[in-house]
Amino acid sequence: MAASIMSANAIVAEKELKLHINVYRGLRSSVVINPVGLVRALPSSSSSSSDWIVRAVSMPDTAVVKRSKVELFKEQSNFLRFPLNEELQTEAPNINEVATQLIKFHGSYQQTNRDERGSKSYQFMLRTKNPCGKVPNKLYLVMDDLADKFGIGTLRLTTRQTFQLHGILKKSLKTVMRSIIKNMGSTLGACGDLNRNVLAPAAPYTKKEYLFSQETAENIASLLAPQSGAYYDIWVDGEKVMSAEPPEVIAARNDNSNGTNFPDSPEPIYGTQYLPRKFKIAVTVPTDNSVDILTNDIGIVVVSDSDGEPQGFNIYVGGGMGRTHRLETTFPRLGEPLGYVPKEDILYAVKAIVVTQRENGRRDDRKYSRMKYLINEWGIEKFRSAVEQYYGKKFESFRPLPEWEFRSYLGWHEQGDGALFCGVHVDNGRIGGKMKKALREVIENYNLNVRITPNQNLILCDIRHSWRQPITTVLAQAGLLEPRHVDPLNITAMACPSLPLCPLAITEAERGIPDILKRARAVLDKVGIQYNESVVIRVTGCPNGCARPYMAELGFVGDGPNSYQVWLGGTPNQTSLARCFLNRVKIQDLEKVLEPLFYNWRTKRLQGESFGRFTARIGFEKLQEMVDKWDGFVDIPPRHDLKTSADHQNGKEE
Repeated sequence: MAASIMSANAIVAEKELKLHINVYRGLRSSVVINPVGLVRALPSSSSSSSDWIVRAVSMPDTAVVKRSKVELFKEQSNFLRFPLNEELQTEAPNINEVATQLIKFHGSYQQTNRDERGSKSYQFMLRTKNPCGKVPNKLYLVMDDLADKFGIGTLRLTTRQTFQLHGILKKSLKTVMRSIIKNMGSTLGACGDLNRNVLAPAAPYTKKEYLFSQETAENIASLLAPQSGAYYDIWVDGEKVMSAEPPEVIAARNDNSNGTNFPDSPEPIYGTQYLPRKFKIAVTVPTDNSVDILTNDIGIVVVSDSDGEPQGFNIYVGGGMGRTHRLETTFPRLGEPLGYVPKEDILYAVKAIVVTQRENGRRDDRKYSRMKYLINEWGIEKFRSAVEQYYGKKFESFRPLPEWEFRSYLGWHEQGDGALFCGVHVDNGRIGGKMKKALREVIENYNLNVRITPNQNLILCDIRHSWRQPITTVLAQAGLLEPRHVDPLNITAMACPSLPLCPLAITEAERGIPDILKRARAVLDKVGIQYNESVVIRVTGCPNGCARPYMAELGFVGDGPNSYQVWLGGTPNQTSLARCFLNRVKIQDLEKVLEPLFYNWRTKRLQGESFGRFTARIGFEKLQEMVDKWDGFVDIPPRHDLKTSADHQNGKEE
């Protein structure tokens, strides 16, 4: 079976069989390979974990390396149960290393408050799973209550259209999980080595292609959800609280005509090892890049006929943001075209791609385990050929697509069914204080369903026209203003939570970005850039890229205490990858970089040229020269009215 251990006896058996496999084929023992690449392990004796080994990409057949310890944790876990269940029942405020890895699959991370000194203050972050960002009215109100009763009093909207609850104590975990599950929610698979939340445009339009993209996202999420039942065993004592699945999802999951499944396994797609690393999928419609489509492992685009009727899908593969500082063999990557499939085949095509990654992605070194590294190593042609074996068909040619656009969906819009929706800007996705109370009042009083956007904002759905004015009044009184009153920098900005709770954080992001945006705005004013000419700014506290800084026109990536890498060259529609321009820029030196860059953008740009495209055209050598030689300039009178926005005039921040 794929993803099985290789004991010392199996190594000997392999030598006797004299098998020569020239490419990495995942976690396999000595094997006999059938035409579609399935494998069956030779028997092996019991062995210690130190004997468990696996081939690695690009290494000779004779070379072997150990699997990462997380692979061993998964295999020994009884499908994500052991020792998590046992650890949750102890009196300790924390759980052990193995359980810490396993609870991620259940949607939680163990954290400590890094602002506190002395003994560690353990707590847990919970992340929900909301395909398309859909949040029923009942679930929103429950999440709002849980944040106050068991969390730190705030809700956070993520860049993958989900909620995060911070500050949950171990003793409260089961109560909180049960409440979420019992109220139309789930955290299953929100973290861990499997498919994460599936993105889709959050706008509740009634247009066919939008509805179809959202339905497809929900079906993919269902197809790739863990099946073993461990989640319900642990959190609701075995009671399965699930809605009925569409028959096409069940059929695609059970189909093994091309050797994709583990027969008779509690996890027919994932097996005992699940995936090598996290896996991200987004679905959208042509032109709508509200989902950062090229940053996903799989990006899916609805293709419709001239009458607007969906016919099939274009598929991109190989996107991903995470990297490691000062390790050039790790990198962000954009997805590239794989091909086109008819609409009835999409679940089978997605499953084939996932299985190709399951069987071939690296499991020895987690830094290189994302599918982008497999595709980078193989090339798209070889990858396509491997996927087609599991798909059982050839991919058709990629269909032409129009230019992508970023859409925030802020403000008031017609849904298409007589109702309105309202997109509400939430700085960095953090809902608290007056904002939290106002949103609760509106959502509860008008019985509204909501949706979370991939840009950390909230959409209020199904609003009658007669409700528009009273809702606008309540929101405005809490500082939730219509988009024309919000600084354009804030509308496109994003930041990860970072300090104090994220264990990977090197420096500030969410807590630091308000000041960064204020200072960026001050520099733009100083050099005479018009107020409505914005720059996409994204900030992360480490190189993992949770706020997708490598797609920003101006990205800040934490690389030391109060220090950032500066990335330049992304585009407003998120279709170009930024590159690292400067390392270790101290936060107090921000203006020394921004002033020459923004000034030269104003004076040397082409007509209509965005900041990101300007930096890419000029080139880093000339940009570096501009920064090095900068000694200021005579102030230029502003060419615009600084009183356009009340927030801008007063420098107001939440």
